[in-house]
Amino acid sequence: MEAVVLGRRRILLDLAAVKALGSWIAMASGGSIGREGPLIQFGGALGGAVGRLFRMRGTETRALIAAGTAAGFAAAYNTPLSAVLFVVEIMTGVVALDVILPAIIATPIATALTRFVAGGGPIYGHGVSMTSSDVDLLVYAVLGAFAGIAGPAFMGLLRRGETFFDEIRLPRPARGALGGLCVGALAIRLPQVTGNGYEAINLILDGALSTALVVVLFFAKAFATTASVSSGSPGGVFTPVLFLGAALGGAYGHLAVLVGPAGATSIGGYALVGMAAMTAATTHAPVLSAVMVFELSGNYAIVLPLLIATAISTAVSRWIRSSSIYMDELHRRGRGWDMTLAGRKMRSGSHTEPES
Repeated sequence: MEAVVLGRRRILLDLAAVKALGSWIAMASGGSIGREGPLIQFGGALGGAVGRLFRMRGTETRALIAAGTAAGFAAAYNTPLSAVLFVVEIMTGVVALDVILPAIIATPIATALTRFVAGGGPIYGHGVSMTSSDVDLLVYAVLGAFAGIAGPAFMGLLRRGETFFDEIRLPRPARGALGGLCVGALAIRLPQVTGNGYEAINLILDGALSTALVVVLFFAKAFATTASVSSGSPGGVFTPVLFLGAALGGAYGHLAVLVGPAGATSIGGYALVGMAAMTAATTHAPVLSAVMVFELSGNYAIVLPLLIATAISTAVSRWIRSSSIYMDELHRRGRGWDMTLAGRKMRSGSHTEPES
């Protein structure tokens, strides 16, 4: 965000590659983190490197960083429209055409390459049944409100975890080992908490897990992700948030299907909406969250439930906690974020580039 909007950071390509390797090792060994973090950073670093190689102006280089960031997101999730919205709603917070156009070009390329290697088709929720009557929309709105409460609670847990590990007088490798020990202890009984949770999410969407287990997994995954991220494991929290949303929506869906009318939406439908609502509650990006889950599932019937749930979850979350998970990180590092000033800096091209 600082590199794209304010031009205050130079994202080093070699450091991004090392972090990507570290993230791969962390995930392969069971760390509760997402794969999107290193891909996003590497894409941004590659865009910045191209800009410096061709001696482009500050605004042009920042546009390439944004394009690389979007391409990394698209490669992680196979969702080109969401990747563009990630730059619009989260990276910049303002609609800037000179940044968005390169991102729109980069994301189809990254998505096409990903589909060539990994195959196409929906990642989550293919074939999930949905309904969208007026009563159903009210039920989804309540789910959005629950997600709006759960999102800030998870962000608070992450901050407390970082404070805890910062106060421990141990070398960084020892803190990382302690975080791994916490995740490993949980994984003895709940192996679903390890990694990015792809398999567990699909089990929740299929309704293959009991209500009690889904509830337990929600809290266990939140703790495991906090232990991994706060202790220093490189990686992202975006995919773990999707897991938490699936668990929240799945548990809610078990109850809704039990007490609702015959033919109501399946548990998987509520889990999909929960994924979007939880993402919106943590990122404060409702359009990105709705479009992303729509792209992941390929299910048009889910659009209205997604929109109502993400809008309400964002509103509730902002009422509880004004900063998103990304803005919170900037504030924790002592950096303010004035969108008016940021927009002027993007247009003017004035920048300095400390290395990071």
